[in-house]
Amino acid sequence: MTGRLQRARPGSPELQALVDELAERLGRSVAVDDPLVRMVCTSRHFGDEDPVRIGTLLQGRADNAAIRYVLAQGVTQWSRPGFIDGRDDLGLLPRYVVPLRERGHLLGLLVVVVPEKALVEQETTAIARAADAMSAQMYGEQIAADTRKSEVRDLTLELVGADAAARTAARRRGRELGLLGEAEHVLVTVVRLSCGAELARRPEAALWAALEGYRQTRSAQGLIAIGKERAILLQLRDRPPHRDEVAAQSARILGELRTFLDPSADPVIGVGGRHARLDDAWTSYEQALVAARAARRLPSLEKTGDWEALGELAVLLQLPEHALNASLVPKPLRTLTEAHGGDRLRDTLRCFLEHAGSVPRTAETLGIHRTSLYYRLRQIQEITGLDLDDGAHRLTLHLGLRVGELLHAGADGAV
Repeated sequence: MTGRLQRARPGSPELQALVDELAERLGRSVAVDDPLVRMVCTSRHFGDEDPVRIGTLLQGRADNAAIRYVLAQGVTQWSRPGFIDGRDDLGLLPRYVVPLRERGHLLGLLVVVVPEKALVEQETTAIARAADAMSAQMYGEQIAADTRKSEVRDLTLELVGADAAARTAARRRGRELGLLGEAEHVLVTVVRLSCGAELARRPEAALWAALEGYRQTRSAQGLIAIGKERAILLQLRDRPPHRDEVAAQSARILGELRTFLDPSADPVIGVGGRHARLDDAWTSYEQALVAARAARRLPSLEKTGDWEALGELAVLLQLPEHALNASLVPKPLRTLTEAHGGDRLRDTLRCFLEHAGSVPRTAETLGIHRTSLYYRLRQIQEITGLDLDDGAHRLTLHLGLRVGELLHAGADGAV
């Protein structure tokens, strides 16, 4: 099973010193979290620890319920410090929260445990001064980190780009920088957010938080490129990953995003094909985009599409949006739908084709007698004018049904 980091990047010694100094002055537990309420630095206890704080120290981050509660208070939008109420059911004592900002950018949250939910002026003054120092320290650290992220992003985009010469140069540069090992089996995963969604929290930070643990695991080395509404995770392995392993990874990423983002973001994941050469990363990327389109259109996929499980949908979903319309549904199938009892006959046809034309299995699935099934199949052939014993005719009807599913599922919008 793929390992994954569970905590934010540890704070620098300089930031830790500022946290410890403030905690000793106040005689209270102090922590600095990132904008997604994941621990960066924390002080020692002062007898005011609660289950959330203890769990955070043990696991490197609070549980998702606690994170969702704190984010729901709007702390990332606060322009000034304030208290958040405790929650007995979460094991959370009241906290005094100070947004740490520099030049308008939210860098993190200074959090002080205050069980009595009251501070004297001397305490708030000390906290404000410490917050200024922490913001300056974190801003300098972020500039350096963002420069590195930008380098990795550019490298990733070149590796999945269609320009062969640029891919070759990127491979060479990636190995020189130590970002690419010797493993060659490549898999690209794409995460997409709803276009134009009004995100109350920072989508880029959330995408990074959900993916950063996959940069280095026991079985894979990864590169990440983050945009406002899309993220790319390129992973290199010594062997192709098992489908269950990929599905579990996708489920964990979705779980993280649903913790950090508003529901309006509606994230979907597309997983590309598994390829044996890094030079084929661009192919896996293109396949991942198709799989993400499937995940957006088809509720049955539960927000995750895997290229290698799409079947004939992989071909249909490569059509441009304007071409994926009702004209692709074969006329015989449209005639069947419009006929009396057409919905029932269409469902019977779908079941029959999905069971490879097996009458016993189709009848069992539908819960009807075989005689009734034979009658319906004769009706279908008479209405459509097609022969269900003819492979080409079956293919026409099956593809038509699949197009109909895509059109129906995509009626509310497409990726």
